[in-house]
Amino acid sequence: MSHVLADTGVIAGRYVRQTLGSRVGLLFGLLQPMLFLVLFGPLLEDVPLGGSGDSWQTLVPGLLVQLGLFSSAFAGFSILIEKQYGVVERMRVTPVSRLALLLGRIVRDVLQLLVQSVLLVLVGFAFGLRAPVLGVLLGFVFVAVLAASLASLSYALAMRVNSPQEFAPVINSVNMPAMLLSGILLPMSLAPGWLDGLSHAVPFRYLVDAVRAAFVGEYGDGSVATGALVGLALAAVSMAWGTRLFRRAGA
Repeated sequence: MSHVLADTGVIAGRYVRQTLGSRVGLLFGLLQPMLFLVLFGPLLEDVPLGGSGDSWQTLVPGLLVQLGLFSSAFAGFSILIEKQYGVVERMRVTPVSRLALLLGRIVRDVLQLLVQSVLLVLVGFAFGLRAPVLGVLLGFVFVAVLAASLASLSYALAMRVNSPQEFAPVINSVNMPAMLLSGILLPMSLAPGWLDGLSHAVPFRYLVDAVRAAFVGEYGDGSVATGALVGLALAAVSMAWGTRLFRRAGA
């Protein structure tokens, strides 16, 4: 275990330095949710959304989950690039733990997402968001768990395909319905009964509801606890499956 942790730190450090050298990528990863915040958020200020919070306490938590959903699901693109340049092949001949090669990348992704999340929330406060500090911190925890889960699957998939043309359609076909059914932009309570019922089969919905409850300080209404259970279950299944596929691919 100590060997895995040490190797994970080395791999994470490598990718953190790589990310710091590409600040443009960090900012552009934040661009889509920031545009929703700036251009879509003001349209909701006087719209009744059916929740206990205001429009910003509804929109910003959803955008945090959207940020985690899209940035982590597409994380595997970096492995496809590394495979083209022979980086993965060179790593295979080192004594570094195969699990650490996955975990180190995930640590970088979670740290990057947290930095982006902080920036998004700060801009949200400038536009009128008001939320308890504990609620915001809980929201960051939920997003970090989501990021670790999806990044693990994304890297595992990237190790098993040979090109972006194989990778991107799979991610897009999962991400788009997941985003629409999780109530990221508007609560699913506004949806027709059949659509609201269908959304309960999407685990991301529970994470969105949990972050929204945290942002209004409602820690005991059940949404936060349900979101935590779903998030932990998703992380356990995703990381176990992702680790298995990653190892079988010979990373």
